[in-house]
Amino acid sequence: MICAYKFLMRPTVGQQVALGEMLRDHCSLYNGALQERRDAYRHISKTSVKYGQQSAQLKDIRAFDPERQGRWSFSSQQATLRRLDKAFAAFFRRAKAGETPGYPRFRGVNWFDTVDFPKDGDGCRWDATPYDPVTRVRFQGVGNVKVNQHRPVVGKVKTVSVKREGKRWYVILTVEQAQPEPLPATGSVTGIDMGIASFLTTSNGEHVPSPRHSRKAAAKLKAAQQALARFPRVRRDKRTKNHRRAVERVATLHRKVRRQRLDHAHKTALDLVREHNFIAHEDLKIRNMSNAPAPKPDPEQPGSFLPNGAAAKAGLNRSISDAGWGVFLTILTAKAESAGREVIAVDPRNTSRRCLYGPGWSVAKPHRYSEKPPHP
Repeated sequence: MICAYKFLMRPTVGQQVALGEMLRDHCSLYNGALQERRDAYRHISKTSVKYGQQSAQLKDIRAFDPERQGRWSFSSQQATLRRLDKAFAAFFRRAKAGETPGYPRFRGVNWFDTVDFPKDGDGCRWDATPYDPVTRVRFQGVGNVKVNQHRPVVGKVKTVSVKREGKRWYVILTVEQAQPEPLPATGSVTGIDMGIASFLTTSNGEHVPSPRHSRKAAAKLKAAQQALARFPRVRRDKRTKNHRRAVERVATLHRKVRRQRLDHAHKTALDLVREHNFIAHEDLKIRNMSNAPAPKPDPEQPGSFLPNGAAAKAGLNRSISDAGWGVFLTILTAKAESAGREVIAVDPRNTSRRCLYGPGWSVAKPHRYSEKPPHP
């Protein structure tokens, strides 16, 4: 099975500059490849440029710009071009399915924060100094960077990625390892119902309270965003120190809420996996549940609209996003797989109805207002 490890890096000042330049040059490569595809399709010939054609140009690009594109790993640049190719493949898939296509967009420097290395040893090396008690990872053009390895890495490292989050730098490893031993069987079966007032409720009647991290941080986040709004919107390199400080403050608060939500999801999922052999949950369409209501035009007054409950729906959407159901279900499925447990998604229709006909009934019954219960 494939597992991922994420470790905090502690680069020096010079290494931070080099890492930033690596992201900048990969972003420039991504945008240049996107522009080439756009220009080729806008031509009268309607030419489609594929990944293989753009990858074949990398050798000439590196020779033409040795101080920027030539500094970095050839394989990592191929991974960046594959990233663009996947974006176009997803665009065509959504367009074919009749969904909102979402054409691939150009990335700003702040919106391009990850560089992938497809193979350990090709442009990067995990644990580059095994003789040193401090773990280091080596990147081509950057050097050996210290890593805060807080737990051992089990298995063979397959890919390495470097990621920037605010002012912090992380290294992400994907590792191939053997299937771990399953946890001892408990014989317990449960179903969980995701909610807002309670984060989840099990079929045994146990409630897990909703932490509501975003709501608790709302006051601080509101003050930070108001302070940021006082600055004019200018390019990143023209921001003052106070402006940059305000941006970092907002990002730090959002990052803290995200980490709190992840921590709660991991702990809750681990408790469920340890206690139950089989876990069923509703197959929720979270994206559809958090859609904004459609406007209602007023037929009597053209150009005006009737109340459609958008304000109340916006509050519900915030609560759904704050709960983080999708993240939790993904983590639960991954933990169950590694522990030898089974998780299944069931049709959410009629899953919240209570049995009203006595202890002898164990299956879902029709609504009491629609049909009468049959005689036992």
